[in-house]
Amino acid sequence: MKEIVVISGKGGTGKTSVTASFAYLGGENVVVADCDVDAADMHLLVKPDFAKSESFFSGVAAQINPYKCNNCGICANVCRFDAIPVIDDQYTVSTLDCEGCGYCAKVCPERAIEMIDQNVGNWFVSNTRLNNTMVHAKLGIGAENSGKLVAKVKNEAKRIANENNKDFIIIDGSPGVGCPVVSSLSGAHFAVLVTEPSVSGIHDLKRVHELVKKFNIKAGCIINKADINKDVTNEILGFLKSESIEYIASLPYDENFTKAMTEGKTIVEFDNGELKESIIKSWEKVKKLSAVS
Repeated sequence: MKEIVVISGKGGTGKTSVTASFAYLGGENVVVADCDVDAADMHLLVKPDFAKSESFFSGVAAQINPYKCNNCGICANVCRFDAIPVIDDQYTVSTLDCEGCGYCAKVCPERAIEMIDQNVGNWFVSNTRLNNTMVHAKLGIGAENSGKLVAKVKNEAKRIANENNKDFIIIDGSPGVGCPVVSSLSGAHFAVLVTEPSVSGIHDLKRVHELVKKFNIKAGCIINKADINKDVTNEILGFLKSESIEYIASLPYDENFTKAMTEGKTIVEFDNGELKESIIKSWEKVKKLSAVS
């Protein structure tokens, strides 16, 4: 079983559209993991049925018992995050501001403060319309620990793939280089970098590749909308060669990408021309490259 993660240094490069197309082409031989838990949107294309849902708990936050609290204010004085305001003449905790350090609970003379496990989101196991299994999640509004939720999604996808002898796990990673991306890359066999020929596109491609190199993961690159700025596309090609990144494909700018998303379809279902053929060839190349990684 090979673990393929699709990432991009920035949003809007077409990463999720490419990942969903790979999921369509892989069919029942793949388990899909949507690890973009902060802004999950692959469900719009693959229509999961949310067959299994579980809450995800991570981290703690303070909670004041008003029946034990004598309003001495010691907790508010020691809180470095200004997370304990007075509301209606009672000290209370702002959960969005609380960092869960627990200092307030330690200094409370009345033992009126408890540290409560936080439900930061939900994770799901679904059957999709593409005839594969999908593990995905949704982080709660203002919640933290997205990296841990990504790890949960990946571990569950890996368990399902191993138990059912699937050939591939295809992971839609978060854009950028933060904690969820680090978690998405952990344990992967091959990384597909999706970029675009813009100043920010090549800048963020270089940043995310630095991260991939730290994991010693072999990488390939798809240049989306490659024809909108040929000079920058050539600059990207030069960077790929200098860093020994496998060149996978250059996809043209095509409004069918947007039309397909509007209809809730992958581009390989919607398009019957050059774009579809390019993505099919890209998937075949990615499978071969991941097999030797």
